[in-house]
Amino acid sequence: MIYKTLTVAREYGSGGAEIARRTAERLGWRLVDNELIARISAMAEVPVGHTVALDERVDPWLHRMTRRLWGAGGDGVSLVEPVDVLDAERVATISKQLIEEAYAAGDCVIVGRGAQCVLHGAPGVFHVFVYGSWKDRVNRVRARLAEGEHVEDAILKADRQRRDYVQRYYGRDRMDPHLYDLMIDPHGRPEATAALIELAMRSAG
Repeated sequence: MIYKTLTVAREYGSGGAEIARRTAERLGWRLVDNELIARISAMAEVPVGHTVALDERVDPWLHRMTRRLWGAGGDGVSLVEPVDVLDAERVATISKQLIEEAYAAGDCVIVGRGAQCVLHGAPGVFHVFVYGSWKDRVNRVRARLAEGEHVEDAILKADRQRRDYVQRYYGRDRMDPHLYDLMIDPHGRPEATAALIELAMRSAG
């Protein structure tokens, strides 16, 4: 099999996004990560920061329950289609569409957003999960957070959000090893890890 797409799921703080970028550079492929956020923002005509806040998230229970009533007139008839409102569900729907478009175009590395589920079983796709030791993740996240923020809580929250996202929209456990062709701990060596992923893809292909 000749691979044309790579998906990279990652634990928060594992360095997975950087590894995806380096692997894309090694392969000469398009990286689908921040570009996806920019496209969703442009399509919805909202600031990028608004989309970032909804990316890989699940709407609160109350929000989901009342969503169908948004825009309803006094007679209870909806005046605005709920799908037109940009919330986490809408972002997830658009993300899935853009992932499928990227796959159709080929030669791309897709980061997160449940791509390992969207493209599960699709021909020509190699799936990777990047994880890391708690110590390495804490050190990496501490370097990017503002002083005073609780690093451990931030990691646990991000991991929970990503787990809930995949469960909510795809009904899968993102830690299920059967979703991946390779699960790897970079041990703080992103370039070497990117090289290993490239080698694994070429060997398996």
